[in-house]
Amino acid sequence: MRVDLRLGRLRAARLEEWDALLVTNLVNVRYLTGFTGSAGMLLVRRDDAILVTDGRYATQSAEQLALAGVTADVEIGPPARQRDVVKAGVAGLGRVGLEAGSITWAAQRTFAEEWGSSVELVPTSGVVEELRRVKDQGEISRISAAAAIADEALARVKPTLAGKPSEADVALALDHEMRRLGASGSSFETIVAAGPNAAKPHARPSSRRIEHGELVVIDFGAVVDGYCSDMTRTLCVGEPATPELERMVEVVAASQAAGVAAVHPGATGVEVDRACRDVIGDAGWADAFLHGTGHGVGLDIHEAPWVGTTSTDTLAIGHVVTVEPGVYLPQYGGVRIEDTVVVTDMGCYPLTKSPKDLVIA
Repeated sequence: MRVDLRLGRLRAARLEEWDALLVTNLVNVRYLTGFTGSAGMLLVRRDDAILVTDGRYATQSAEQLALAGVTADVEIGPPARQRDVVKAGVAGLGRVGLEAGSITWAAQRTFAEEWGSSVELVPTSGVVEELRRVKDQGEISRISAAAAIADEALARVKPTLAGKPSEADVALALDHEMRRLGASGSSFETIVAAGPNAAKPHARPSSRRIEHGELVVIDFGAVVDGYCSDMTRTLCVGEPATPELERMVEVVAASQAAGVAAVHPGATGVEVDRACRDVIGDAGWADAFLHGTGHGVGLDIHEAPWVGTTSTDTLAIGHVVTVEPGVYLPQYGGVRIEDTVVVTDMGCYPLTKSPKDLVIA
């Protein structure tokens, strides 16, 4: 990954608007510097940058910035010392941007009081996140590696569903396999929802056992070097118990295929969403598609761009997004099928490659 280029891109894109930007969102700090600590701030000025953090990360911060090829001063100390460094760093500057989405009102008031009236605090929104939308090849490689781990974990765990394990057992097995295969963790709390629980899009795994003939929604992902993957498959042990269940799967599979086919540079999030939603609507289940069609994936499991009815985003080469339509009927259960795809000049290609076969023999 070309982490060393990101501060320059930020300055070229937005620092004309302010004299400096104080980055307090730790995911954004990581994106710009490679630093992965749990505490710290990054002051980006027109010609330099200062990372402040505490003594736990004195060695780690220097090592990680050097490894990423990032040039920035690193200052170590307790919170009061960190604020003093930032105060000195903004002295004499006119306008300083603050990340409105990640800074508390109390912190903003503290900065205003400590920096004085000569510094104008400017709320910003999505500045670094805008840069994060387009992934470089190193980022795509890491998301792909995370997806491959999830694919392999599912392949290893899937046969165990025939033994009527609980939802929680399956979730734990997937989490364990992903770790064993090299992931640093799960992208989010693994969802395993069977039978009536599958009608709840974000059901939490329970002690309920998986029965033959019912649908099982499995939604999960792995993390590799900070980057997430996301995939959903709907499975059934044996043939579905009713024709309605089988039809639900067929409709959602067709919807998901239509959505993936609609992904290309220049397509809007609304257009991709509509491609999925039209198929489900034509089947008579428009009201049973309860959520948006997709979202960006990267250092956060949910990030821009967004794919949904209210999206204002347009897809571009290098965007990584999910396509995950679903149908949820309490009397029958639920179905969701999801892939993470990379937008290319030719359309897109999937990073999640697990087969979509429904039946487990």
